[in-house]
Amino acid sequence: MNMDSSMIIAIVVIAIVVIAALIAAVLVVRSRRHRGESNTASEADESSGAGAPAAQVPSAPGSASLEAATSGGAQAQSEPAFAPTATGDVESAASAAASPAAGHPMETPESAGSRITRLRARLAKSSNPFGRALFNILAKDHLAESDWEDVEDTLLLADVGADASAQLVEELRNDARVTSTSDPVQVRDALRAKLLDLVGTDTDRRLNADKPVTGEPAATQPGTSDATVAQPGVIIMVGVNGTGKTTTAGKLARLFVAERKKVIMGAADTFRAAAADQLETWGAKVGVRVVRSEKDGADPASVAFEAAQQAKDADADVLIIDTAGRLQNKANLMDELGKIRRVTEKILPVDEVLLVLDATTGQNGMAQAKVFAEAIGVTGVVLSKLDGSAKGGIVIAVQQELGVPVKLVGLGEGPDDLAPFDAPAFVDGILA
Repeated sequence: MNMDSSMIIAIVVIAIVVIAALIAAVLVVRSRRHRGESNTASEADESSGAGAPAAQVPSAPGSASLEAATSGGAQAQSEPAFAPTATGDVESAASAAASPAAGHPMETPESAGSRITRLRARLAKSSNPFGRALFNILAKDHLAESDWEDVEDTLLLADVGADASAQLVEELRNDARVTSTSDPVQVRDALRAKLLDLVGTDTDRRLNADKPVTGEPAATQPGTSDATVAQPGVIIMVGVNGTGKTTTAGKLARLFVAERKKVIMGAADTFRAAAADQLETWGAKVGVRVVRSEKDGADPASVAFEAAQQAKDADADVLIIDTAGRLQNKANLMDELGKIRRVTEKILPVDEVLLVLDATTGQNGMAQAKVFAEAIGVTGVVLSKLDGSAKGGIVIAVQQELGVPVKLVGLGEGPDDLAPFDAPAFVDGILA
């Protein structure tokens, strides 16, 4: 009887094992069949993609270029290779963002000239018009040593910086219009002239994308060896998260659209999912394509590369690349930004690196600015939030510390509250 029970148990165990093996085999077959169907569908999508205007992205040639960019040259070999699926992720996201959502009418951005007029008015209403405070001190009949100390203190509190403050005080002391008269008109003229000298009136503040076109020789045209083929102007946006960097990138796209330029944006801040969504929202309102990755945490350089390729293929006028601004690890930040620039330049030269600074942080933002200047090389500064509680003097300080001009200023939270920096308007505003 015991023998019969053992045999029955053995038979049951063997049956269970056989059934489990059969189930596993069925699952493997179904999995292989599903993969084959997915691959077939992907191949069909790729072969039909050329017929969809909104999904025009680089195919085999672009992929080959991507491999060359990441594997060619000693410098490129030292960088981590892009994930094989990165290009596909970026392409599909770009296709979805290539055209604005239906039902949303296109907005018409405000012109640059109108924005400068509003800049003057908003600066005049600033809660910290340090120019006015200086004028009230200098307009006294007789300036004592304590008055000059008040002048320097006013400049320091306005974030002008120690060196620039000392320079301005010394020049005002030696100006007869200040020391030999109490005429308010002459005092104001003297102060205005000195402030303009510090801010810089002969500085070229044009964005490089707005400068005369240079590019590759038009060799295909006989007898036109001096002619050039226009290339998209590439702008890389850098700055600490929270300064308004991504918002500024969106507003800058609107500024170019107002100048009737074709713009493409690259969402290379892949560590913050909201950044790409934010750019797409800005782009959809003015018909600007956004190239992004479908995966959070994807390689930012792969997005930048794909954006550069699409901008070149689409004959865009401007490419704006948004980047991450994490300062927790300075070495990683420098490596990441440097790689983005190198990979982008495999396709297009980088014309501009704009550092976005929050004007309300004053001197505290200078240390951040120096880190980015070391990491990627800055060609211009955008001061966001210059209205309101900003102290104005940061314009002078950042230019002296970094040796690059302030090119754009943010005036508020409106979509067109970004304007080219105008030195006379700025000085007149703070003296109003």
